Amino acid sequence: MSELQLSQTAVPHVLMNHWQNMRTFSLDENVDVVVIGTGAGGAPLLARLAGAGLKVIAFEAGPRFDPYKDFATDEKSQGQIFWTHERISSGKDAMSFGRNNSGTGVGGSTLHYTAYTPRAHRDDIFDWPINFSDLERYYEEVEDLLGVSGPEEYPWGSRKKPYPMKALPLNQAGFVMLKACNEMGIKASPAPNAALSGIYYKEGIGWRPACGNRGFCQSGCNLGAKASMDVTYIPLAVNRGAEVRDECFVTGFEFDLSRKKITGVNYLYQGKSYVQKCQAVFLAAGGIETPRLLLLNNVGNSSNQVGRNFMAHPGSQVWGTFKENMRPYFGIPGAAISEDFHRAPKGEYQGGYLIQSLGITPVTYASQLVRWRKLRGEKLKQHMKNYMHMAGINMMGECFPSEGNFMELSSEIDDLGLAKPLVHFSYGPNELKMMEHAENLMVKIWKKAGAEDIWVHRRSAHLIGTCRMGKDPRNSVVDETGKCHDMDNLYISDNSIFPSSLTVNPALTIMALSLKIADQFLQKIR
Repeated sequence: MSELQLSQTAVPHVLMNHWQNMRTFSLDENVDVVVIGTGAGGAPLLARLAGAGLKVIAFEAGPRFDPYKDFATDEKSQGQIFWTHERISSGKDAMSFGRNNSGTGVGGSTLHYTAYTPRAHRDDIFDWPINFSDLERYYEEVEDLLGVSGPEEYPWGSRKKPYPMKALPLNQAGFVMLKACNEMGIKASPAPNAALSGIYYKEGIGWRPACGNRGFCQSGCNLGAKASMDVTYIPLAVNRGAEVRDECFVTGFEFDLSRKKITGVNYLYQGKSYVQKCQAVFLAAGGIETPRLLLLNNVGNSSNQVGRNFMAHPGSQVWGTFKENMRPYFGIPGAAISEDFHRAPKGEYQGGYLIQSLGITPVTYASQLVRWRKLRGEKLKQHMKNYMHMAGINMMGECFPSEGNFMELSSEIDDLGLAKPLVHFSYGPNELKMMEHAENLMVKIWKKAGAEDIWVHRRSAHLIGTCRMGKDPRNSVVDETGKCHDMDNLYISDNSIFPSSLTVNPALTIMALSLKIADQFLQKIR
């Protein structure tokens, strides 16, 4: 049997069979750790703790999907993997939720992320209570386990050797971006991406096949080629003895008499309430649900910083129509990248941004036309006739924490009887200057590439910073190990603890930080 045949026959085992022998624990068993959330912040930590022999359970609010059956090449069906519990938005630049930035199901938001995995820069975390060198070895470990595909020499960042897999083939958007950037003297490169350019094997996970260039990555990968947590760290955790309970919505905690220690986790399953006894809790529910759970239970907020310092990446997109067939649905959506603008030219603004090429599926593109260009009826129909000739480019910019940007509990109640989250968000003058610079640059690149009918879609991405990490309990929620200042056995391991937003996509840094927090916890209890 050839290596390719072996990988294809082994893939069903990778994606499904590990569940058959999953260890389970009783409600009365006082397990070592409960992890809340199975995305980028929860899954790596879950695997690490289970590998150390701890009794660990992960709770996931969404269902467990079978990628082969449930992730169709169909945008309408993708709604099942987005977090659609209502959130209320306020502010001059009110956030768009749902499909934009949150996931549900075993694997969390990684089920629909586009798998961009650039590393943060050293000066991105200058204000963090940890050193950049603390993260570097974890970056490499995560990249190796996921099988990140990338160029042999990446022009930016700290990686000192080639990525585990060769770079993915460029789609048309990536090709024209690289060509135009080269003509303009802008460094650009195939992007580091957590989707496989070839078959890949990891002990405890198995074989995963190469990307099939299906292009509907945000609908969930139906091959297992994209390194979402459900086909990487989750099977590794289950094979090491962890239990994953899906469709379990955590609502609160049980405490000891001092209320400094959690003794159990309250959750809903099929309409009934349960309590799981535990000795420690790790919150990894994301930048909205993590602080919401703390506020609902009046936990960890002596600093009055829970929900504060909310950040979102400026993510403006520029779209254009090309004469050639761009096949915008084909291949990994983000094929090319430039980090040449990581810091502002000539001090025009603080911080910086990167740019990335964009593919897009038709319904998503049409919805953006309706919302941002106000095209409807015949005008929309005529524009969509040229869908195959569309391509985009976008920015991922730094956002600074601001007192005016925060999450609080609304007076409105959801269908579970819980207060809905209310998020206030407006960009400051610095972000507006940065977006204007990036948008002007991207329009120039697209004109150089030959695009016509160019238009700008101003948007935001990612939910960051609502439970800040820091050494001073007076102005932060957790310390440098992820432990809540106010509680003896409560930790947070998602991007809500980021003190700053970074100038890159956050997924890789969330995973690296998750492993670091897990290792520090293990050192503490041994």
